[in-house]
Amino acid sequence: MRKINYIVGILTILLIVIFTAVRTPESKGPPAYNAASETTATGVVEETREFFCAISDEPGAHIVLRTNDGKLLVHLGPARFLRLQQFSVSPNDRVTVVGTRVNYQGQDAMLAREITRGNDVLTLRDHQGHPLWVR
Repeated sequence: MRKINYIVGILTILLIVIFTAVRTPESKGPPAYNAASETTATGVVEETREFFCAISDEPGAHIVLRTNDGKLLVHLGPARFLRLQQFSVSPNDRVTVVGTRVNYQGQDAMLAREITRGNDVLTLRDHQGHPLWVR
């Protein structure tokens, strides 16, 4: 009986050591806005997309922007926010986006702070990058 208790004790300690030593990688979550790395991208809207987005945690409005450097997926913000602001973009619109570039799901993307189409400007985030839709 002592031998069984001894073996169970050692196995318990071994399992504790193994489980504390092996850590599962923490999920990174959605990329954050970095105001210090803000940049501007100008181009033509190739496509508009609305899909559930981990960045806004709800259905989001996105555009695929064709720039001189290639295609860029731009995360604008929640689709409901753009509708409330009565702002929309369509394919072939020429726009300028101010935002920060991120790597999202393995591809180059941009989190928009402001988008300009002609004389219409929509501000999505303040200058620190805090979303205006959460206020």
